[in-house]
Amino acid sequence: MVRRGSVRELSADPLTDSELAALLWSAQGVSAASGARTAPSAGALYPLEVYVLTQDEVLHYVPSTASVEVRKGGTSKNRVADAVRDVPASRAFAIVAITGVPDRITGKYAERGIRYMWMEAGHAAQNLVLAAAAMRLGAVTIGAFDDAVVSDALGLSSAELPLYLVAVGRPLP
Repeated sequence: MVRRGSVRELSADPLTDSELAALLWSAQGVSAASGARTAPSAGALYPLEVYVLTQDEVLHYVPSTASVEVRKGGTSKNRVADAVRDVPASRAFAIVAITGVPDRITGKYAERGIRYMWMEAGHAAQNLVLAAAAMRLGAVTIGAFDDAVVSDALGLSSAELPLYLVAVGRPLP
């Protein structure tokens, strides 16, 4: 907790596969045989999805197998970095995007489910930045971005909303 802080000066040096896996697991990993995840979810409905944008590809995290699948290649990270107009996002090795699918939670909780989805995004992002700090990596959360650009860069359907971005990488000296 003491090491957690917004690290805005991040390098593009790659993270290892195990570092990236630990970050993703901290945000939405399955933490119990029941299927419970690392971040609390109202009604255990899990409306969140987690993506990683690197210079070369967009990866989608699959909690049930703690694996990633390649969604897109190309310049998506640069487009998202431009969408936030933020130096850390453009330099960091990766941008983690937390998205939400409202229909997964509004069926049970109606409009209040939207509030729960946003709260869950905060829990997932906090887990991720705490894990980054524990691994002596840097991270900075980003809430101000162009939703349409991020949605397009990730290839989201209209049923999925971008909620939160976290730039992660190795801190610059």
